[in-house]
Amino acid sequence: MHHRLKIIQIGNSLGVTFPKEVLSALNVEKGDSLTLTPAPDGFRLSAYDTEHAEQLEAARKIMKSRRHVLRELAK
Repeated sequence: MHHRLKIIQIGNSLGVTFPKEVLSALNVEKGDSLTLTPAPDGFRLSAYDTEHAEQLEAARKIMKSRRHVLRELAK
């Protein structure tokens, strides 16, 4: 599924409009957030997952506070 998206001016910012089919496939609607992540062939766009984001933040905190332990375990 390929869709051509056009970058438009929204006030002092730029934005992109998505066709209804894309919004439906992403299972998002007005007011929802999206996540744009790097991928080997470009970028990946997905619906923002708050549970996943919370898990990543918890992992970052653990890795920062216990980095010496993790470094020893990696040996």
